[in-house]
Amino acid sequence: MKIKFCGGVQSVTGSCHLITIGSKKLLLDCGQFQGNKTTEKLNYEDFGFSPAEIDYVILSHAHIDHCGRIPLLVKNGFQGKIFCTDATNDLIGIMLRDGGHIHEKEAEWQNRKNQRAGRPLVEPLYTVADAEASLIYFEPLVYGQTKQLCDEIKIKFSDAGHILGSAITEIWATENGKTTKIVFSGDLGMKGRPILRDPETIKEADIVIMETTYGNRVHPENIRSVEALVDIILKTTARGGNVVIPSFAVGRTQELLYDLNRFYETTSPDYKSALSNINVYVDSPMATNATVVFRKNAQVFDEETKAYILKGDHPLDFPNLKFTKTSDESQALNFNHDPKVIISASGMCEAGRIRHHLKHNIWSEKNSIVFVGYQAEGTLGKQIVGGEKYITLFGEQIYVNAEICNLEGMSGHADRDSLIDWLGGFEKAPSQIFLVHGESQSKIDFAYFVKEKLGYDCIAVNEVSEYELSVKEAPAESKETQTVTLEQTAPSSVSSNNQASREEIINMREKMYKLHEDFERLLYNANLAVDGERISTEKAEELNNILLGLEKGIVNLGSDVLLED
Repeated sequence: MKIKFCGGVQSVTGSCHLITIGSKKLLLDCGQFQGNKTTEKLNYEDFGFSPAEIDYVILSHAHIDHCGRIPLLVKNGFQGKIFCTDATNDLIGIMLRDGGHIHEKEAEWQNRKNQRAGRPLVEPLYTVADAEASLIYFEPLVYGQTKQLCDEIKIKFSDAGHILGSAITEIWATENGKTTKIVFSGDLGMKGRPILRDPETIKEADIVIMETTYGNRVHPENIRSVEALVDIILKTTARGGNVVIPSFAVGRTQELLYDLNRFYETTSPDYKSALSNINVYVDSPMATNATVVFRKNAQVFDEETKAYILKGDHPLDFPNLKFTKTSDESQALNFNHDPKVIISASGMCEAGRIRHHLKHNIWSEKNSIVFVGYQAEGTLGKQIVGGEKYITLFGEQIYVNAEICNLEGMSGHADRDSLIDWLGGFEKAPSQIFLVHGESQSKIDFAYFVKEKLGYDCIAVNEVSEYELSVKEAPAESKETQTVTLEQTAPSSVSSNNQASREEIINMREKMYKLHEDFERLLYNANLAVDGERISTEKAEELNNILLGLEKGIVNLGSDVLLED
């Protein structure tokens, strides 16, 4: 068995890890490199393997730095299956089509320059058509569902709490009669964040592949950051300025709406009154579409958010919230002099409408630019939070005179202490821990921290490299492939006599009781909603389709319970 780290090793982007199990090849993520021009050139290099030889792709979540090269993978010969959660599957079309559109526009812009200079024309990394062609290979799974991919490989997704649909992947890999359990963290979220559930704890693993985005940093408390954001909004609009928030279209935007909803609708009367005349604009077609997907995936929300919905109040909506649809509506925001909040993508300011809003707002001391997510090295966002006084947008040098705020407490990534807490959840030490998806120093610092706190040795992967995983005595190390020997006493997470554990049975019972309670509350709200003439034909059809799905699931559950093993 081998693991080759092909991306996400020298930075926080381009996540891509190849596992070879006997004759099968499995890819964890296939992400796009993002950052400066040197980093983005990596997207045009060979994958480091033949796409046609890959049997399966396991996608941790829908952010572009984890999925953005999937259309290219398909274009270059991949014909296997791509597994992800059902919520990720709902998001992936939005993300990849948008990526294809951006690549087409960038190539078009570059080719106009090349033609004037007499240079060769360039091709987009992939097109919208390429993105569409890749979608037929996706197969969604729900959290907790075990899927046997083949005789050698079985997988299960658990909630990573990072964005909607983000997953920790458990992989049981059998080779030469021995089963090794590999756990891939994907990107982990912070506990106690709005909308999403906390990252799930995994109890056993032989090998852990783990992200370290914030491996050497600790976030401020989220509640203080949310209050700070509202204070910035009130202070900025009082002086006649705009608040511009570069935000990732999937995840961060929806969390912002949730937090702002509390202040606009349910917090103290003083805040409600002060905010009543301040509109919040979501100016990103992708963020708008992603918010619709969020609203349709309430099954993966945390209990607090579900409680809002069950009592008839959707937390991603409030009266002052406006969604722009057309480019004309977007441009009009920069000629509307009313103080306002503009949330726009992309979160690192590398593409999208946010660049236009920065051009029109960052030069004025009246305005505030508020960052609420990670800014990778080499990005425009990193330049701004790093204190650059001049930036270049659309070929024009612009003075940075607005108030710049960086609210790290609102990040969707687990910080150092949350990462160590998750890693400490394993009941016994994994045989090997590989640290990826972080800047070099972050991985090195986190490895020292893990050794100090948990006593585990980690490998900080800082370059494209391959490891032979052996459960026998390690052979002599070659120049190309390093060897890691695993101490394995028994296949992980397999109950004796192939029987479900008592804990698994208790969890199933608790889940059935919880579903029963939720269903009763939903029935009450549904009865109110369908009373008289209150719903449209389209809404009635949508509700009927959901009821048909529930009926099928309930009947199948009853049938499976009655069947003997």
